[in-house]
Amino acid sequence: MAISISAVVLLGILVFVFVGKSGLNAAHAIVCSLFGFFLASTSMAPSISRFVNGVADMIGQIRF
Repeated sequence: MAISISAVVLLGILVFVFVGKSGLNAAHAIVCSLFGFFLASTSMAPSISRFVNGVADMIGQIRF
């Protein structure tokens, strides 16, 4: 749950930065948001979630 919220916050910040730097206009941000919203309701959502959690776990195990 914490990883999902963190990912949403991080992606939201990235979209905000991209919109602010003119690399992504507001229409593109809306389309990206709608794509994510509809993708979350597909049968691919659990696979994507497992992949993101696996990557987050792998990054969390890196020792500096």
